[in-house]
Amino acid sequence: MNLSPHFTLEEFTISTTAAQLGIDNTPDQDALSELEDLADLLERVRTLLDDSPIMITSGYRCPQLNAAVGGVPDSAHVYGRAVDFIAPDFGTPHEIVEQLVPYMAELQIDQLIWEYGDWVHLGLHENDDEARCMALTIDSAGTRAFA
Repeated sequence: MNLSPHFTLEEFTISTTAAQLGIDNTPDQDALSELEDLADLLERVRTLLDDSPIMITSGYRCPQLNAAVGGVPDSAHVYGRAVDFIAPDFGTPHEIVEQLVPYMAELQIDQLIWEYGDWVHLGLHENDDEARCMALTIDSAGTRAFA
């Protein structure tokens, strides 16, 4: 099922952990609606990344899958409001975050996180008016402002 011109529902829900553990990672209607909005946002992000392809490494996680991968219980992934991704044709995850930080308010991004040097986490707030526009780094040293 296409959610947008460049993103499918399968990209947001596929999980080797879910497959290995027999977890049904099918989103409910509320999460599906959020995923459609998230896919639309990723189309705008793709444009800001010089139209480079985006590879989703983690998207929607049902509560059981989220627990299995060690996610926090209230993770935006559980609601279909978060995605982890890379865009190798554009650059490193650090370069992606640098490129997107100036557009966080315009895009209503709640959190933009450079995680462990390996991927970008993009999270949306339940209410766009309350997007915190937080740019962070998370690694073995902890969590801090993105720099």
